[in-house]
Amino acid sequence: MEIKIENLTKAYGDFKAVDNMNLNIADGELVGLLGPSGCGKSTTLFMLAGLNDPTSGHIYIDGKRVNEVAPADRGISMVFQNYALYPHMTVADNIMFPLINRKVPKAEARERAQEMAKLVQLDHLMDRKPKALSGGQQQRVSIGRALINSPTVILADEPTGNLDSKNSQEIMNLLRLSNEKYHQTLIIITHDEEIANQAKHLIRIEDGRICRDEVIS
Repeated sequence: MEIKIENLTKAYGDFKAVDNMNLNIADGELVGLLGPSGCGKSTTLFMLAGLNDPTSGHIYIDGKRVNEVAPADRGISMVFQNYALYPHMTVADNIMFPLINRKVPKAEARERAQEMAKLVQLDHLMDRKPKALSGGQQQRVSIGRALINSPTVILADEPTGNLDSKNSQEIMNLLRLSNEKYHQTLIIITHDEEIANQAKHLIRIEDGRICRDEVIS
């Protein structure tokens, strides 16, 4: 899904977390948003997701202005640094939760969750709860939950931030596989140069502004 940002600004009083940003992201691109903490990259992501309202400017998804569109209606799923799993739920229940929330019949939801668990290599751990999983396994659950609704856009906020280098690379491989298999537009926020450089479109942000925008062949 193509994303276009026009003159996007988020201000808190006199401070501009995002300052008149303009950006085009092609359908199916794997994008890395790179920058230090506090540069505005997470604020940008939350505005794309509809979790934060812009002060001014416009957001378009597939040519449609979505500023006033509810988060659930934007075709977007998110992956968070802290996994954001429900601790009282099993792996299966966490993955299928978005389907249950949409009133998908439980038998169908469980079948689809099983298929998704195979993709993220957790089908042997379906009855475990998050506390019994490693950090890398918890992030795989988070990715499975994000993918199960067949979103057109995935936003990943520091998805490898709590992981060691081995698990970080495995999560990146999984996200790239999803991007290639389902042709979803994937935007990964990171402060890690090594992670960002695995993207096909690299955007560097400083002080709420884009200072580098490069499509990598």
